[in-house]
Amino acid sequence: MNALAPLDTLRGDYGQMAADWTVPQHADVYSAEDQAVWRLLVERQSALAEKHACAEFLDGLRTLGIGDTIPDFAAVNEKLEALTGWRIVGVPGLIPDAAFYDHLAHRRFPVTVWIRTRAELDYLVEPDLFHDFFGHVPLLSNKVFADYIQRYGQRAMEAGASIDLLARLYWYTVEFGLIRTPAGLKTYGAGIISSAREVAHAIEDASVERLPFEAAKVMRRPYEIDRLQNTYFVLDDFRQLFEAAETRIA
Repeated sequence: MNALAPLDTLRGDYGQMAADWTVPQHADVYSAEDQAVWRLLVERQSALAEKHACAEFLDGLRTLGIGDTIPDFAAVNEKLEALTGWRIVGVPGLIPDAAFYDHLAHRRFPVTVWIRTRAELDYLVEPDLFHDFFGHVPLLSNKVFADYIQRYGQRAMEAGASIDLLARLYWYTVEFGLIRTPAGLKTYGAGIISSAREVAHAIEDASVERLPFEAAKVMRRPYEIDRLQNTYFVLDDFRQLFEAAETRIA
């Protein structure tokens, strides 16, 4: 959701990507250490998700069978396409906004194929396989949320000069969204649910702002990418996102 850095400064292997910025996953080449890192992250974040994530996210974890080995994208796509018509596509890492939005508009979600190291369990600068897959993919099995993501991609492709406003909408919903449920305040944002520190901060820290969700206010609120968030917007229902996607402000 930001300007792409020069490719030689990014971590992924961009040398063999296709014109749409996708790459094969090669699910059979992950090392034992890669699998161990995935397992550590899944065990930790699944436990936090059971306590703090919304029911729709937890349903997606179970429905897609996300477990203790790195998922094979092709196998996941068989389930996901049957549920909501979405597919995941491998990418080398960060990709240009235009390519990203085009994938979303056509019900394809880009997922980075490399995974962080053990030294980076708690934080890394670029999104990796764990953030992209564990954080984002479960909710693509939910029809309401999946339809919103496609509509967001379509709107982003049309946005022109107002794209920065829509980027804020993505940030405060898809990445760092909270939702009020009968079971209390829960998270659905991938940036929260894939980070142990951010989960506790977002749900439990008394010092942060948790504001009722209003699309126009969200689009006027800048964000910072390199620290724990100070402001979160709280939905009452995922259906609010459709109205938000159509909101236009000057």
